[in-house]
Amino acid sequence: MNFLANFFSLIFHPLLMVTYLCVIILFGIEGSMFFMFTPLKLKLVIIAIVFAFTFLMPVLNLIILLKLNYVSSIKIQNRKERTFPLIASSLCYFGLFYMIYDFSIWPTLKLIVLGGAVSIFIAAVINYWWQISAHMIGIGGFFGVLIALCVFMQLPILSIISISILVAGFVGFARLFLEAHSPSQVYIGFSVGVFVQLGLFYLAHQIQIV
Repeated sequence: MNFLANFFSLIFHPLLMVTYLCVIILFGIEGSMFFMFTPLKLKLVIIAIVFAFTFLMPVLNLIILLKLNYVSSIKIQNRKERTFPLIASSLCYFGLFYMIYDFSIWPTLKLIVLGGAVSIFIAAVINYWWQISAHMIGIGGFFGVLIALCVFMQLPILSIISISILVAGFVGFARLFLEAHSPSQVYIGFSVGVFVQLGLFYLAHQIQIV
C-alpha cells in the first residue's frame, strides 16, 4: 500500500497536471477543434514547451536548492522549506504564460498555464502560515479545467471527468495514507485548485475569450 501511495503521488505530481491537460486537450478529445485544427507538429511543440517550463525547470530548480542544502529533501515535506520553491515554480509558469501570450495558439491553453501559475502562487502564500496540499491543488485544477471545458465549451468529456474524480480520490487517499497532509489540507487544496481554474474560465467566458 505504501508503494501505491507513493506511486500515485509521483505520477500525479502537481507539476505534471498542466502537461497532462495539454495532452488530453490536443490528443484526447476526438472531434474537438483542438484535435482537428491543430497540426501534429504544433501539438508536439506545445506539449514539449509546456513540459519544459512547468515540470523540468521547477524540478531542476529544486535539485539545485537540494544541492545548496536550502531544502532537506526532494519531497520538501518541511513547510518552512516549501515557500521559496513554490514561488520559483510559479515564476516558471508565469514566464511561460508571458512567452506564449502573443502566440497564435488556443486561448484555452494559455488560461490553463495562467491558472497553474496563480494556483501555485496561492499555495506559496498559504504555505507561509499553513501547509496546504500542492498535490490536491494540482488535481483540483485538473478537475476544474475539465468541468470548465464541459460547461463553457460543451465538450463531450464526461467520461474523462469521471476518471478524474476517481484519480482525485486516489491522490487524496495517498496523501492521507502517507501522512503528508491532514484531511483539511487535502480538501482545501482540492477546492483551491478547482475554483482558481474554474474562476478563470468563467471570467474568460464572460468576456468571450473562450
